[in-house]
Amino acid sequence: MSGPQLIKYLMSNGVMAALNATVDFDTAALAADNFGFEAESEESVAEQAKGTSPGSGRRKHPLIDLSSAAPGTLVSRPPIVAVLGHVDHGKTSLLDAIRKTKVAAGEAGGITQVISAYQVERNGRLITFIDTPGHAAFTAMRARGADVTDVAILVVAADDGVMPQTEEAIQHIHAAGVPIVVAMNKIDKDGVNPDRALQQLAERGVVAEQPYGGDVPVVRTSARTGEGIDDLLESVLTVSDILVEPKADPSGRAVGTVIDSHLERGRGAIATLVVQNGTLRVGDNLVAGSAFGKVRALVDDTGKRIQEAGPSTPVVVTGLSDVLMAGEIFEVVETERGARAKAEQRGFAEKQRLAQPVRRITLADLAQNISEGEMKSLNLVLKAEANGSLEALRSQVTQIEDPTVKIKVVGEGVGAVSESDVNLAAVTDAIVIGFNVRPDDHARAAAEEQGVDVRFYDVVYQVTDDIEKAVKGLYQPTMIEVTQGRAEVRRVYQVDGKPAIAGSHVLDGRITRNATCRVIRDGKEIAQSRIDALKRFKDDVREVTHGYDCGITLADFSDFHEGDILEAFTMEQQNA
Repeated sequence: MSGPQLIKYLMSNGVMAALNATVDFDTAALAADNFGFEAESEESVAEQAKGTSPGSGRRKHPLIDLSSAAPGTLVSRPPIVAVLGHVDHGKTSLLDAIRKTKVAAGEAGGITQVISAYQVERNGRLITFIDTPGHAAFTAMRARGADVTDVAILVVAADDGVMPQTEEAIQHIHAAGVPIVVAMNKIDKDGVNPDRALQQLAERGVVAEQPYGGDVPVVRTSARTGEGIDDLLESVLTVSDILVEPKADPSGRAVGTVIDSHLERGRGAIATLVVQNGTLRVGDNLVAGSAFGKVRALVDDTGKRIQEAGPSTPVVVTGLSDVLMAGEIFEVVETERGARAKAEQRGFAEKQRLAQPVRRITLADLAQNISEGEMKSLNLVLKAEANGSLEALRSQVTQIEDPTVKIKVVGEGVGAVSESDVNLAAVTDAIVIGFNVRPDDHARAAAEEQGVDVRFYDVVYQVTDDIEKAVKGLYQPTMIEVTQGRAEVRRVYQVDGKPAIAGSHVLDGRITRNATCRVIRDGKEIAQSRIDALKRFKDDVREVTHGYDCGITLADFSDFHEGDILEAFTMEQQNA
């Protein structure tokens, strides 16, 4: 690769840069990939060198990782808390009861505007609560790089105990490495049996301080009467002080996480943000993903306009160019021009990412790594149609022993493979094993989007046989052809000597970017080639479905004729 080649590549993608100019890391990484290299940021290299931060077990996004900051610049900030639990166990009621403590404390005006994050005060100290729809959203945000939660409150109803969604929430909290405080809710109901619930929690790795001598505080609460709310807040502060010690530098430019965003008539795109470092001020130039803007107004969780928001402060922002995605990391840059340029570069990087197939670890990958002498771990998410099947599957899988591979079940449950299972697998680099179950439509889409390997079996020994072969480096997947769809070439475009573009109409099924195409003319196959580009108008897309038009470019074939049929297929691993 020469300097002129690099400059030509950057210019072709809208980046004007001289040979000695500095470019954004995202742009540099894309250029490196184009020329066959892999780029790593300084933050990433430093992160790998030091591993995860002590006591957290989690890797921070480079923008919010303060492990290399000068100690004298950091001050304590309020802990940020997410509340998770089964749908009927009183999570919403508990959040409402916590909100009421703020109103009762005499806050001016009360709560006049409900936003998806808010602060309460306990003994002169603030706590920030994030109101997420559930553990699926909690993990989906982590899948996009967000690491905003310091402490998780797990709500368990004393009368019901641990339910399926409780189990899923526990798995997602453990995967995030976040300390837990259990709110044993509905303690005021007649006939409740909190001891049974504590035993169920202990069986799932959440061991209460009392009476089991564990490390998880359990607070008995009633959202209806307000019993235990103060004790719950006190426990959150204690856990935060001992296990997390959240700190920030309020003097820097603001960095944080997008919690929610939507369009509002008369105000345009607005977003709820939580500042994690620095201070956000009216007039700041903000960028998140491919959106940017100058902060026109800041509104706190009581509906009051404020001029600035420090670390751990939730705030509604107006003045954005577009709706932001929950879980995006936002940052403040020096100039509006800089914000626009960074947003454009990130938009370009996202298009390039979408143009590349996504793939995470598979059994075949594991086998290859083992055969090359690398020590690996294999994370699994197990789903089965009944508890008995799940227990049998878990028992067989965990009995597999090999000195080179550590097998860990990071999630399990009964029922169809869900989007939540796929999200969990994505953030833990796990493989999903479904036993006598199938995925729902949302799970299929999420698996394809995030490149998660989802495998299905109906005989236990076939599961263990495949895993054992993989950990011994002997696994050879059986590949089968899966037909996706057909498209008819309606017009052929040739632009500046580049490969021909087949302007096509999808006749049936769908055409995906990672597919291979047979070119059929007059009933005969004349060529076979991988799809190099798939476009709708000028945009790169992942797939085009029946009834729509698209532009298709093949890697090794350009001699399209009008009327040619393009038959798309993929070679996929055959599951038992």
